[in-house]
Amino acid sequence: MSDTYELIYWPGLPGRGEFVRLAFEESGTAYADLGLTHPRAEPVLEQTDSKNLGDATSPPPLAPPILRHTDANGSSLLISQTSNILLYIGARLGLAPSPGEPGSFIINGLVLTALDGLCNETHDTHHPVATGKYYDDQKEVAKLRAQDYRENRLPKFLGYFERVLKGDASGDGPWLYGGNLTVADLVLFQARGPICAWFHFAYRLTYIQCIDGNKHAFPKAMARLEKSGEYKSVFALWRAVQTRPRIKSYLESDRRQSYGDGIYRHYPELDG
Repeated sequence: MSDTYELIYWPGLPGRGEFVRLAFEESGTAYADLGLTHPRAEPVLEQTDSKNLGDATSPPPLAPPILRHTDANGSSLLISQTSNILLYIGARLGLAPSPGEPGSFIINGLVLTALDGLCNETHDTHHPVATGKYYDDQKEVAKLRAQDYRENRLPKFLGYFERVLKGDASGDGPWLYGGNLTVADLVLFQARGPICAWFHFAYRLTYIQCIDGNKHAFPKAMARLEKSGEYKSVFALWRAVQTRPRIKSYLESDRRQSYGDGIYRHYPELDG
């Protein structure tokens, strides 16, 4: 019996589960994406049900993404939180140093920073008051939040990663740390997104190449930032990731889900 990985996430959305999918896809590791096989989200609802108390090994998770890893001996571990999952699988998939090595914590720090500024803060631009309220109920506040994000927060985080890529610790090549592609590069790739052409039809995206994260949410703002020339290394990382054979194959496959009402949403009035 070989190790098995099951990703438990909401069906029909890339969401935070996408950061985990990219690690499996880049490494060529087999995994079961339960969001694709359970369109009614039964695995997620089972895990997040208020009656679920977990088991002797794992407490109940609060929310997806959730990863179930079953090893060759049949022992299972259930873990949650995006960065925690990536910390766990990074070394196992050859995308991070072994746990406990200094580099593992550095990469985890880069992952956390990207998720903070280019994922969580992006989400809060369209839900600045309450996640349980509809966007239309907080639209005016969202406009103010999105303006600050476009003008201040987005350049701040892109500028930080530009500095990282220009530093000695980045190493040779286009990667964030140590001259090798790691889970941190994949997170930054998904969180920011390259400049690609796209069409929007009936609330579904048809991809010519690939469009991700903030480029989907703020296409005009991101285009201005690229044109400024201040983030050349970040865009170079983008091109390097999206042309990797396994990533390219994944982006062109049916496994790559379209954006909907998840973390990254495009509201023209928020793009400025």
